[in-house]
Amino acid sequence: KAMVQIESELDSKLDELFDYFDNVPLASASIAQVHKAITKDGDIVAVKVQRPNIHNVIETDINILLDLAKLLEKRIPESRLYNPVGIVNEFAKTIRQELDFVREARNMDKFKRNFEKDETIYVPNVYWDLTTSEVLTMEYIDGIKLKNLERIEKAGLDKKTIAINGAKAILKQVFEYGFFHADPHPGNIFVLENNVIVPIDYGMMGRLD
Repeated sequence: KAMVQIESELDSKLDELFDYFDNVPLASASIAQVHKAITKDGDIVAVKVQRPNIHNVIETDINILLDLAKLLEKRIPESRLYNPVGIVNEFAKTIRQELDFVREARNMDKFKRNFEKDETIYVPNVYWDLTTSEVLTMEYIDGIKLKNLERIEKAGLDKKTIAINGAKAILKQVFEYGFFHADPHPGNIFVLENNVIVPIDYGMMGRLD
């Protein structure tokens, strides 16, 4: 189904788009899955594709949550202090934005511009000709996930330096650029040689004026 989705979105057959496409996903989540591929120019890329019908599934879930939140506020007045309906509306806004891969690609480009002179942070390139609102093609990162401390140690990387680089990057995002990665869990961060940090998954970003 993922392959059919990609062909439909990019309006071409897979063998016309890529020299190689791995049918087995590298990673899989509730909204999308990621496949490794090689472009016609020989570049190794990661292709993120949304699950079929995911929009309808999410809208149904949001409506259920909203009904429950309204019922909670009606039957348990004390709950209004926490604004359940407002929480659901905020969640709905965020997840709808995550479903727009063009928006995520723009986030990546902006983040890359912000850190283009910073040698401690690397942002994957976006392949715009292979990207739509439901398919995002980006540079493949052959790094170590931050949560894999054993591999980080075996590779001779410095955990303290990585931690310092990460802390500085967060401070820059918030206080210098007002544009920050809002989902920086260890599964969304890779580490390369020289303790370079590579954030991935730019669907959820925060902004400060």
